[in-house]
Amino acid sequence: MFNNSSKILFITIMIIGTLITVTSNSWLGAWMGLEINLLSFIPLLSDNNNVMSTEASLKYFLTQALASTVLLFSSILLMLKNNMNNEINESFTSMIIMSALLLKSGAAPFHFWFPNMMEGLTWMNALMLMTWQKIAPLMLISYLNIKNLLLISVILSVIIGALGGLNQTSLRKLMAFSSINHLGWMLSSLMISESIWFIYFLFYSFLSFILTFMFNIFKLFHLNQLFSWFVNSKILKFSLFMNFLSLGGLPPFLGFLPKWLVIQQLTLCNQYFLLTLMMMSTLITLFFYLRICYSAFMLNYFENNWVMEMNMNSSNTNLYLIMTFFSIFGLFLISLFFFMF
Repeated sequence: MFNNSSKILFITIMIIGTLITVTSNSWLGAWMGLEINLLSFIPLLSDNNNVMSTEASLKYFLTQALASTVLLFSSILLMLKNNMNNEINESFTSMIIMSALLLKSGAAPFHFWFPNMMEGLTWMNALMLMTWQKIAPLMLISYLNIKNLLLISVILSVIIGALGGLNQTSLRKLMAFSSINHLGWMLSSLMISESIWFIYFLFYSFLSFILTFMFNIFKLFHLNQLFSWFVNSKILKFSLFMNFLSLGGLPPFLGFLPKWLVIQQLTLCNQYFLLTLMMMSTLITLFFYLRICYSAFMLNYFENNWVMEMNMNSSNTNLYLIMTFFSIFGLFLISLFFFMF
């Protein structure tokens, strides 16, 4: 729908909106940054080649507008608190603000819009929604110290993210439920320290980028395409599923490192019950990743091979394989680096 210059403009405004929110010293300023971010992201969602993109952008606008309204209302209540002789309960207002931010980020139990909306997006838009659009709400959540609500959201996110992906055949919905599960881990890391959350977020963004980059090159949207499109290239098929397992957090891949840090810190904080639930949910996500891998390696479909030949010689494939190398051997390389220095 837009040419490249328009896209660059909207992406720049979207980044500025997030930075305004993160650097703001008041809730009103944070709300303003979120609104700038929202209004610049919606034009990026529009795509003439995808019929569902209009529906997805409308869903996104309605949910984000609802969350923004609640956030603005609660912010005004907090500002009026001093003028109303402390009649307003501050903790209750903070809980409403946190609920609005959880709705904005797509965390459970406010996740219902997220998988359906992901289904209508292109892969690059889906990547932005899973990574960049999470930064501002999560940073604002870190300012609110409401452990009980955060704990409930973490538990529900990891369970729903794990169970929701079990019966999915759409790759976009699979990535959406995976994102909800990872969001549970990120929220739990926010309970401990922002630095661990930042490390987790960086690793998650890198691994999500590798997978969505691959799906975008070969226009993969459903599981059956994974089985039939990589018959001639075992390296690509192997690398794709290694990236799946890395995203799931299986040792010794790179995706295990941020989970390892969170597990270590939660153990030091004596959060054993939460940790057990989170690890069990991760085992479920690994189960359906492994199920996909087994099916793809054991079954060969000899259809659509001409599509594969068309894309195989691109420089994008080489870039993908380089990133995959870091995804598979990243943990080993980081360990070697710290061992040497």
